[in-house]
Amino acid sequence: MLTVDYRKLGVQPGDRLLDLGCGFGRHAYQAARLGAQVVAFDAGADEVRQVLDTFGAMVDAGELDAVKSRVGSVQGDALRLPFADGSFDRVIASEVLEHIPEDETAMAELTRVLRPGGSMAVTVPRCGPEFVNWAISDEYHNVPGGHVRIYRHTELSRRLEATGLNEVGSHHAHGLHSPYWWLRCLVGPSKDDHPAVAAYHRLLAWDIIKAPKVTRYTERVLNPLIGKSLVVYLHKPVVAQYRSDDTMVRTISRFDVEPAVSASASASASAAASASDPMTAVEVGARVGA
Repeated sequence: MLTVDYRKLGVQPGDRLLDLGCGFGRHAYQAARLGAQVVAFDAGADEVRQVLDTFGAMVDAGELDAVKSRVGSVQGDALRLPFADGSFDRVIASEVLEHIPEDETAMAELTRVLRPGGSMAVTVPRCGPEFVNWAISDEYHNVPGGHVRIYRHTELSRRLEATGLNEVGSHHAHGLHSPYWWLRCLVGPSKDDHPAVAAYHRLLAWDIIKAPKVTRYTERVLNPLIGKSLVVYLHKPVVAQYRSDDTMVRTISRFDVEPAVSASASASASAAASASDPMTAVEVGARVGA
């Protein structure tokens, strides 16, 4: 189940893509299938390890080329990314900023590691459906690592654009999922085995696996109305410099990377310390086929 539209993000084969807050890797896997060089980044060791294992399984299944694919996973802190300025062509931060108290610092880091001319996709819970969840249940958000804020579109855009980005588009996604979470909040977010919740979950699983026309059409209708996620696409302007003859020169940041500063469940810190590009930090012991 993808939230980001890769066509709108502009992902191309060979792009260096950072998936911040990758979780268990749904966006990272699709980017790898499209031929991107993927760094899946998360604070959780379990998530990082599972993503790496899944990359390996994708190689075994023939979904990725063991020789050509450059993918890996890194555990670290979103407030101090271990990559140099302009290291990535594309950046994804899906359903993560609402969990980070110092969100503006994380936004600045995302912008820093995105190269001028690159694009970013940020997704957060949409304010309307999220307000309903908070109103129904404190347990939904008042948990360790839970949601610490609700973003309005205008506020999210303002904060991101303050880091030097320009919003270029947006949409809503997962209209079928908002009622599911309202239901969970009504019966108790932790009661996964409630009959109504379990039945709705089976419906969502059927939709994700089979993508029948009836649910695909229903979601397209619901997305503008109650889509659970807000998806914002942004562009980092190319830096403009002027010579003495007033000829404009466009300068693109190099893809060099600073030595990694955080330990990784998928790559040794000593190997990362000699990195010359963002992928080197995850290649040793993390590149598929290694």
